[in-house]
Amino acid sequence: MKPPIPQYIRPFLWSYNVSELDLERDKKRIITNILNYGTKEATDWLFLQFTKKEIRECIEKPLPGEWNKKSLNFWSLILNAKPGNLRRTTS
Repeated sequence: MKPPIPQYIRPFLWSYNVSELDLERDKKRIITNILNYGTKEATDWLFLQFTKKEIRECIEKPLPGEWNKKSLNFWSLILNAKPGNLRRTTS
């Protein structure tokens, strides 16, 4: 069982009831939001909770309409991942 989501991560998941999020079930949502909006502290936590493979999969098979183009491009370079086809992205 993974530990609960820390308080300093909650601002990046503002539209979710964090106490009901499950790190395994909701990992795509958590990873996407933190990579889009998170601080250094938040991304450090993210890389401790999830493997690079799990994070890379979120870039290669992104949630449609949820990624900021600049964030997606940045993290795809950092993680050597090919961003998946997006139908909608935010600017």
